[in-house]
Amino acid sequence: MKSSTHQVLLYYKYIAIADPEKIRTEQITLCESLNLKGRIVIAHEGINGTIEGREQDTKKYMSFMKKTKLFKGIKYKKSVGTGESFPKLSVKVRAEVVTVKIPVDPSKISGKYISAEKLHSWFEDKKEFDIVDMRNDYEYISGHFQNFVPSGIHNFYDLPDVLPQLAHLKNKTVVTVCTGGIRCEKASGLLLMNGFEDVYQLDGGIQTYMEKYPNEHFLGKLYVFDKRLTLGFNTEDPLHKIVGKCMHCSVSCDSYVNCEYDVCHFHYISCANCIDKELSLSFCKKECKAKYLKSPQYTKMQVSV
Repeated sequence: MKSSTHQVLLYYKYIAIADPEKIRTEQITLCESLNLKGRIVIAHEGINGTIEGREQDTKKYMSFMKKTKLFKGIKYKKSVGTGESFPKLSVKVRAEVVTVKIPVDPSKISGKYISAEKLHSWFEDKKEFDIVDMRNDYEYISGHFQNFVPSGIHNFYDLPDVLPQLAHLKNKTVVTVCTGGIRCEKASGLLLMNGFEDVYQLDGGIQTYMEKYPNEHFLGKLYVFDKRLTLGFNTEDPLHKIVGKCMHCSVSCDSYVNCEYDVCHFHYISCANCIDKELSLSFCKKECKAKYLKSPQYTKMQVSV
């Protein structure tokens, strides 16, 4: 990788932070000095970040973080960036780095870590276990592990509400998975708190697994929360499959769009042929287009034109 190419870092760490505002100021100063963009969330319970910059600058960021008392030991997931994955730098202090309705402290209760290598061997050996995908429902339509169990959530904080749907797995071996691992720290703990007996969490998340075993047991592309929207590894390999489907015509596709109607903004997969040809915009259903044409949103657009 050339020094001029861009790189995206995905990382987190649950660690007690006494003064999140102080850390926020330090992170803004550090990222601005390295021309990094992205999103960082800081809370008393830890840090969660996804940032992009030139490779030499992301290396400097990691080097700085490794020298700090709080953030040494962070495992970074790296992927190729575009230079435009994020429009700006956002560093915020919140009550939690990952919000869930029921308080869960990963330092006190959390699932056992399973490495990408071990999980791969479980697949190869046909071990009896269940993958529970702890991502939001719109994330796993573009890519997922084979025979996975969808959690059924649209927003992670609703996980406690859908636990009854997973109750049939309480006496089975369960492996929780998510993009980089941070949500599974709490999700696996929540399962244990609710009577699940044998709970694991994929160390490093799906991205780590895909890097090591592209197109093996994980099908399709990984949804990511930046302008790239999806991330694939060895997509030219004949083993790579497109598992997403256009919501309108069901053709194989993994391109995400947002419904243009402001009140809806449903995030879904659509092929180019199903983009509204009259307006060249995306609508998840006819009703949304009809409401859009009557809305102040459309009126403002017409005036600006």
